[in-house]
Amino acid sequence: MDIGNKINQLRKKNGLTQEELADRCELSKGFISQVERGLTSPSIATLIDILECLGTNLKDFFNESSQEKIVFTKQDVFEKEDKEDGNMITWLIPNAQKNDMEPILINIEPGGQSTIDAPHEGEEFGYVIAGNIYVHLGNKKFRAKKGDSFYFRPTSDHYLQNTGKTKATVLWVASPPSF
Repeated sequence: MDIGNKINQLRKKNGLTQEELADRCELSKGFISQVERGLTSPSIATLIDILECLGTNLKDFFNESSQEKIVFTKQDVFEKEDKEDGNMITWLIPNAQKNDMEPILINIEPGGQSTIDAPHEGEEFGYVIAGNIYVHLGNKKFRAKKGDSFYFRPTSDHYLQNTGKTKATVLWVASPPSF
């Protein structure tokens, strides 16, 4: 960890000049400059003073939070086959329950359907990648074919159904996560 660089970033984030930080810490501007450039290291007591003036502490300063994962590969996905309903769900983002939305890829065999989902808060979106499906919302149903998308608020029981002769594939996103 480059302590000087991190102090520099924190100082700038707080909108302070080196001189302003030095004044608050009762240190010289030259010392702050040397610390930020890695030419000298502050004592623990001095580092604590600098961090307090920057609105943080040793624990938070040295806590290297892991970088949030942006790209997910085939090795990250989780699949679940439901032979009774005739579908295969692929969770594209692992642990998506902690996020604001949850995308899945669902393959529905001819005559198959997704599990019936009870009403819940939020929104749902889907894009039909292959085949034809019906989107069931309560006692209504809506046809969607390859290239179509759907969007609804899940205020009633809802599910997807494939009444066609070929497998249907749908990218389905729920917010908040509900799959």
